[in-house]
Amino acid sequence: MQKNVPRGTKRLSMFDKTYDVIVVGGGHAGSEAAAAAANMGSTTLLITMNLQNIAQMSCNPAMGGIAKGQIVREIDALGGYSGIVSDTSAIQFKMLNKSKGPAMWSPRVQSDRMRFAEDWRNMLENTPNLDFYQEMVVGILTKNDACIGVKTSLGLTIKSRTVILTNGTFLNGLIHIGEKNFGGGRAGEKSATGITEQLIELGFDSGRMKTGTPPRVDGRSLDFSKMIEQPGDDNPQKFSYLNTTSPLTNQRSCHMSYTSPVVHDLLKTGFDRSPMFNGRIQSVGPRYCPSIEDKINRFSEKERHQIFVEPEGWNTVEYYINGFSTSLPEDVQFKALRAVKGFEKVKFFRPGYAIEYDYFPPTQLQHTLETKLVKNLFFAGQINGTTGYEEAASQGLMAGINASLSVQNKPPFVLRRDEAYIGVLIDDLITKGTEEPYRMFTSRAEYRTLLRQDNADLRLTEKGYRLGLADESRLRLMENKKQQSESLVSFFKSQSVKPEEANPVLESKQSSPIRQSDKVFKIFSRPNININDVRKFEAVNQFIESNDLSQEIIEQAEIQVKYSGYIAKEKNNADKLTRLEYVMIPDAFDYSQIKSMSSEAREKLNTIRPKTVAQASRISGVSPNDISVLLVFMGR
Repeated sequence: MQKNVPRGTKRLSMFDKTYDVIVVGGGHAGSEAAAAAANMGSTTLLITMNLQNIAQMSCNPAMGGIAKGQIVREIDALGGYSGIVSDTSAIQFKMLNKSKGPAMWSPRVQSDRMRFAEDWRNMLENTPNLDFYQEMVVGILTKNDACIGVKTSLGLTIKSRTVILTNGTFLNGLIHIGEKNFGGGRAGEKSATGITEQLIELGFDSGRMKTGTPPRVDGRSLDFSKMIEQPGDDNPQKFSYLNTTSPLTNQRSCHMSYTSPVVHDLLKTGFDRSPMFNGRIQSVGPRYCPSIEDKINRFSEKERHQIFVEPEGWNTVEYYINGFSTSLPEDVQFKALRAVKGFEKVKFFRPGYAIEYDYFPPTQLQHTLETKLVKNLFFAGQINGTTGYEEAASQGLMAGINASLSVQNKPPFVLRRDEAYIGVLIDDLITKGTEEPYRMFTSRAEYRTLLRQDNADLRLTEKGYRLGLADESRLRLMENKKQQSESLVSFFKSQSVKPEEANPVLESKQSSPIRQSDKVFKIFSRPNININDVRKFEAVNQFIESNDLSQEIIEQAEIQVKYSGYIAKEKNNADKLTRLEYVMIPDAFDYSQIKSMSSEAREKLNTIRPKTVAQASRISGVSPNDISVLLVFMGR
């Protein structure tokens, strides 16, 4: 029985406090945003519709890949959690593109899907300053064009100084399987309503995008002997620069099979029932990760397409069929997949499906990911038109950082294009926008030789430390790595080797012999000479062993030697172009007064409102001549 409350006494509710940061959504963006804000000392509330699905791997059970692996390394270097969780839940590790230069090397792990979500949940629950609440957010609270909190489906209002929306595919999500469609944010979960409509009322532009996912199948029904095994690396590495876990000693293999003309013909029988082809889905999907029906339609000359069979964890029989994303009717999916070699007796856990959802063109954001229309409101993840766990997580991290800095009245944190792939990602979104789900590639980064996966800690850890995210132990690890690798490079530059010791090694590699003593650095710089070759020189091997240098240090030094010319040239180019990053454009600058600028440029600049001349130069439709005119008008 409730005790009587004395008259005049205020009844306290669970949400009488005003939070510094509220994060809406518990996916990859929301999890990183909540962790970053809380670790920077902000009182943070993470609200999600289902706390059991925090950091759920809705699509493939893997982290990293081409360019995406670099992003995970950058998140880790700054003090985020994605790299650590990827390591603790990994079942296979691969360094992709090792046959190419180090700018292209990209780490990727196959993950235990259930353990990944569990480890994320445990890390978040052990993060100070972070509260949790399970419910649907249906709108934001605003006052004087600023966000002051959120409202929930139960009618609760929760106050905060900043709000980060990380709604993923849930905003008015609509799932399609053949002729059937139903509301949902992903399989088995309802969609989120109310937010889109309110944001449109506030003046935001919105659009629709789609993505898809393949069937999940029972591994016990597959014949792996008919497939090509895809094992992990012989000497697996890991994502995090911390010593939180050891590299994998045991790994699970993936497998590969192929479609065929028979499979394609079976799939075509359902095209008239496909929502993609009969007009029921009109939104844009990811061009670089098309559905199987889209591949058949677009690449009709190809007789087969690769299919990767990926285990979902250590102890589950569930498999993810990468390369077979589809929204075709379930009976067509089933018949076609049974015609794939090794799948003759396949049993489905669930069919593939497509999902449509609302997004908001990211040109409506500042580089901090704060919206231009509503102060203290931030967007991160698929709400900005991106696709992929890694892209979402990096935006969540940056939104969490900047929301916390805003509350603390500190300057914002923005990464430049020459500092991080994260900087490239956000700058592309804000200055160019996107009309299709944005995916990161190494080709998008003009300074990719500088932005390698091996040096993310050297680039970003000190920044993370100054923010209060990366702790001192992480900083010391980075400084030690930097000192040891620089020491090894200096040794290569100072140490000479005589012809009688060098020439047998050079001749064994069909490399020209030397006639007099030469520096190890110069010999090592030859394209066909590697670290194992120079370790045959007694002084080199002795230096490495006496200093107990790790493979990571040796690899870092090797890259610095082999690519020193490329790195120096790219650094010089970056320094030249970066000067325009510091030419600020006044917030209230009126581009319409510059009559000698093209009409398209004036319109784009007035809409996007770039902060710097460099940002203005990257906007689609703004020419070099327009930038020259702008600089003259600004008195530069």
